[in-house]
Amino acid sequence: MSPVVRAALWMTGAIVSFSSMAVAGREIADGLDTFEIMLYRSLIGIVIVTALAWQFGTLGQITTRHMRYQFARNLVHFAGQNLWYFSITVIPLAQVFALEFTSPIWVVLLAPIVLGERLTSVRIMAASIGFAGILIVTRPSPETLSLGIFTAAGAAVFFAMTSLFTKRLTRSETVTCIMFWLVIMQAVFGLITAGYDGDIALPTTAALPWLMVIGIGGLVAHFCITTALSLAPAAVVVPFDFIRLPVIAVVGMALYEEPLDWFVLLGAAVIFGANYLNIWTETRRSGNQTA
Repeated sequence: MSPVVRAALWMTGAIVSFSSMAVAGREIADGLDTFEIMLYRSLIGIVIVTALAWQFGTLGQITTRHMRYQFARNLVHFAGQNLWYFSITVIPLAQVFALEFTSPIWVVLLAPIVLGERLTSVRIMAASIGFAGILIVTRPSPETLSLGIFTAAGAAVFFAMTSLFTKRLTRSETVTCIMFWLVIMQAVFGLITAGYDGDIALPTTAALPWLMVIGIGGLVAHFCITTALSLAPAAVVVPFDFIRLPVIAVVGMALYEEPLDWFVLLGAAVIFGANYLNIWTETRRSGNQTA
């Protein structure tokens, strides 16, 4: 089996995981708020990450170096995840996923600030095309704009910041170390925000399976993407990720009777084109430097 086919299969796993998490988040939204969902998801994550680290003998890789970066990464990730979980309960799932695809555009714009990378003309062009896609998806007007639009767009910004801090941490830390502090800090943040009013709702028996889907799904999705990227270039992997949008659009239509909005699909295609332009250019530049 070729590496590209294997990468495609791994991306299928990521698509299923992300879509399952969206459905699970909507199913339990009536009984748990976003902070409580993040708390229980992180507690499940602690068990899984610790067990896997012990099984593979990587517990010794967990360090306390660069804790300010660990804290910053997990704070913005926590904010992004809460905004994402709120968004999937108030606007169509396809719209949330389409706006989430703008995250790489924000990475391009924020990289000079966080990582000191140069903002090239191609990156500026990709960002401009991406924002055109945002306008197509949202079609801003008093009738179409809603809180969910803003929270979904805000989630994309926070996810971009998460990616940048993760890239900064991978210069010196292993995946085990990053994932360990992810679940630990997210659990603490979840406990503080969910319990500030002294009332943390316990999950019902019916909610427990959905919480397991969320807890396991997040880890599986990121593992699938990481594995796919190790098998094939980003320029090959990213188009598979775009399949998430039509998949979640069909899921939203089938389960929640959400209308299929062709403007959302068109806007997402424009956003995808902007992302692909940037990746393709960076891949060519890297190839020319290696040659």
